[in-house]
Amino acid sequence: MEEHGPWKTLTSNVVLDTPWIKVTHHNVVNPGDQLSTYSTVHFKKLAIGILPLDNDYNTWIVGQYRYPLKAYSWEIPEGGGDRDVDPLESAQRELLEETGIKAEEWTEIQTLHLSNSASDEYGIIYAAKGLSFHEANPDDDEELEVRKIPFDELYQMVEDKTITDSLTVVAVLKAKLLMSEGKL
Repeated sequence: MEEHGPWKTLTSNVVLDTPWIKVTHHNVVNPGDQLSTYSTVHFKKLAIGILPLDNDYNTWIVGQYRYPLKAYSWEIPEGGGDRDVDPLESAQRELLEETGIKAEEWTEIQTLHLSNSASDEYGIIYAAKGLSFHEANPDDDEELEVRKIPFDELYQMVEDKTITDSLTVVAVLKAKLLMSEGKL
């Protein structure tokens, strides 16, 4: 028996293992001392998000159809980063791939667990400034639309709940706070 805080794991069985995720079913004794089951999702990559900002506080968002939601979603540029690669390198790669933007100044503005009740997915969000523009080169499985908008419009889209992507919501709210404090 393996103990994790107040939980005791009796057995664990991997039920799905892909290049992106591993799903494990656990038979446990929960904190109430009851036999129970718990399934967890291990994300094999880091979630990386980038909020690019020019000198006039315009930003770029990416639109794409998200299969799990069966809906179109507007988001900051984001993607997966290998765990053995510096997250900043992954952020720089994702920004260039999705938007064609390179940045001279990078600031880590937030880290977060995206859904810690069932997964260990961990995200890192950066603000990127000192922008230059090049050719985008999205992955073969991505069909993206890129829009340049004022940051205040993006903030309003979050406030209106038009945008619900967690990395985007956190990035925008944190950036708004940092801007109000003169730190971004």
